[in-house]
Amino acid sequence: MADAMRYRELRNSGISEGEIRGRVDRGQLWRPFNDTYLPATSARQLPHARLRALLVRLPPAALICRQSAAPLHGFGDFVTRTTDHRVHVLLPAGVPRPRLRGVVVHETALPAEPCLVDGVWCTSPARTAVDLARTSGRIDALPVLDGALRAGRCDLDTLAAEVALHSGLPGVVKLRELLKAADAGAQCRQESQLRLIAIDGGLPRPQTQIKILDASFITRYVIDLGWEESRVGAEYDGRSHLTAERAQHDRERHNWLAAQGWRMRYFTAVDIYRRPRHVVAVLRQALA
Repeated sequence: MADAMRYRELRNSGISEGEIRGRVDRGQLWRPFNDTYLPATSARQLPHARLRALLVRLPPAALICRQSAAPLHGFGDFVTRTTDHRVHVLLPAGVPRPRLRGVVVHETALPAEPCLVDGVWCTSPARTAVDLARTSGRIDALPVLDGALRAGRCDLDTLAAEVALHSGLPGVVKLRELLKAADAGAQCRQESQLRLIAIDGGLPRPQTQIKILDASFITRYVIDLGWEESRVGAEYDGRSHLTAERAQHDRERHNWLAAQGWRMRYFTAVDIYRRPRHVVAVLRQALA
């Protein structure tokens, strides 16, 4: 048994009810969902074993989607993190909805192209990004689009085509506008949000990943976000525990950039989520 099987399939293979219970108790079998079993070795070795096991319990048309599909495509870190660990599943309208603990079913009348990633059938990268961004707030939607682009699984044209397919649905107008600001250069969710705050605050659109060259024309540092012509940089500072070595590196970097005429401004999660006006005011003053 290399992949997920249901109780009936185990019994038909000649394993008794008592032996099934015994294997579960001994840790030889893993039961991620009721009536779904995986050998412990497969659970450890197979990528996304829990999702593969879940698909055994669902209708054939089911696809892993939204928050649960984003990590499969490489941009899960750009999705707003919550304590909700439920699996999100997409089903065509009219298909009976299974009732499983820990599973959220989304019905859709819009056909979704199946995509196979590590043995898991899921929505395509563009569909995953659009479904997520369309149903998220503005501050959380842009990071999803940035993440999809950064992962290299789709481009702006693919995202725009997917948005067009969703025409008339809630959140689509917002996405058409945000696509103009989407950028594959963002390295994390907060960088995307910091860039959006600047744009929404009426500042010129900042550049991403600005390479700063030394006297030998070799890249010395890279600034996450900034305005090269004005020599103003903005970065998200999410480090909660700095080592002495890292602190020294950051001081050297800051001093070197300052010597080159760069005015660096650093912002925390508190600034981004609670004081966006402060962020805009600080950047506007630096640009002025």
